Amino acid sequence: MNPLAGHPVIELAGVTKAYPGGVTALRSVDLVVGHGELLAIVGPSGSGKSTMLNLIGTLDRPSQGTVRIDGHDVAALSDRQLSALRARHIGFVFQQFHLAPGSDALGNVADGLLYTGAGKRERKRRAEAALVRAGLGDRLTHRPHQLSGGERQRVAVARAVAGDPLLLLADEPTGNLDSASGAGVMGLLHELHKAGTTVLVITHDRDIADSLPRQVSMRDGRVV
Repeated sequence: MNPLAGHPVIELAGVTKAYPGGVTALRSVDLVVGHGELLAIVGPSGSGKSTMLNLIGTLDRPSQGTVRIDGHDVAALSDRQLSALRARHIGFVFQQFHLAPGSDALGNVADGLLYTGAGKRERKRRAEAALVRAGLGDRLTHRPHQLSGGERQRVAVARAVAGDPLLLLADEPTGNLDSASGAGVMGLLHELHKAGTTVLVITHDRDIADSLPRQVSMRDGRVV
């Protein structure tokens, strides 16, 4: 990881997102996230959190305003360039684990590195290192059905960070977990943050948000 100190990881300026039918999901949102931050975007269902995630993750483009990720203006990039930006700089963790049932933990993480162009041996090496980092060194050959919910989410986190992304976006990462497993996953995110990754957690859970150094509260498409 070699972040450039001259600009933020995330910069939203006057960002609005409107959909056909008159639905405005975000309204004139400003947000700056620096390198190495750990923060939560918190709010109830319908507050605009998921839309914010999609824009920060370059999965969607704003209707108005500017989104910059690691200094890159999303509006100025082609779809192909956006895909490359996502592949190089952003890791995603979702509430649903999205693991391939027929593949073991090592295979699931290694397959997430296909876009890097690394050879098979290098992908496996990186995948194993990420799984060990996630506390799953003894679960490399286990398939998803042989893992607990907390372990499956740890595999998903390992897959997201195996490529050493600048930014990790975690969308309700504990939503499908019991409290003990959820605490374990949050502990892992804290460890990744300490190692230098910028971590942004999307959550409706105020307790989770309050456990992080910074909270960005949303309601009705605005930062409040």
